[in-house]
Amino acid sequence: MANVDRPAGLKPVKYLSGAPWNGKANVYFVPDTDATALFKGDPVKSAGGADPTGKYPTVVQAAAGEAVRGVVIGFGEEPFVMVNPTNSDRTHRPANAAMYVMVVDDPNVIFEVQEDSDGGALTADAIGSSADLVVGAGDVKSGRSGVELDSSSAATVAATCKILRAVNREDNELGDHCKFEVLIAEHEMKLATGV
Repeated sequence: MANVDRPAGLKPVKYLSGAPWNGKANVYFVPDTDATALFKGDPVKSAGGADPTGKYPTVVQAAAGEAVRGVVIGFGEEPFVMVNPTNSDRTHRPANAAMYVMVVDDPNVIFEVQEDSDGGALTADAIGSSADLVVGAGDVKSGRSGVELDSSSAATVAATCKILRAVNREDNELGDHCKFEVLIAEHEMKLATGV
């Protein structure tokens, strides 16, 4: 059975210890000067500064090969609506809109992500290697990210994500658009020096 081509960015699934992800995340701020729309599943990086209260650090979308602060799972006009990511008041953040974002920023969270299969699909030999992420257009209606694992960048050298395994589900198999479990290897909270 062929895998469905349905990119959705990075989805938190569990911790490195094997415990299920408990839904914990922190609130950050994206200023209206940022012209990039954000979607659920998009990786973000620290941008320096904070919102006007100084309580919520600023983040912007992370590009391929950049260190990641975390992954967006929700949006809100005010920081206090971010208590429950399934009850946020927005499906995405439009470009140039000041908005609060809920971010899974724990460096020990494992994420599910679809490979882009550009240049060929990853094989079993890719398990244990690293790969960058490639940014794709998000879906405004569903709020899903278009970010995928860049299969053509898989190598033994450092990259954004460490490929742990193919997702163990009936609807997933090695081949085009396979979903993988990855750990963010180039995470801001793991780096020896500040970003």
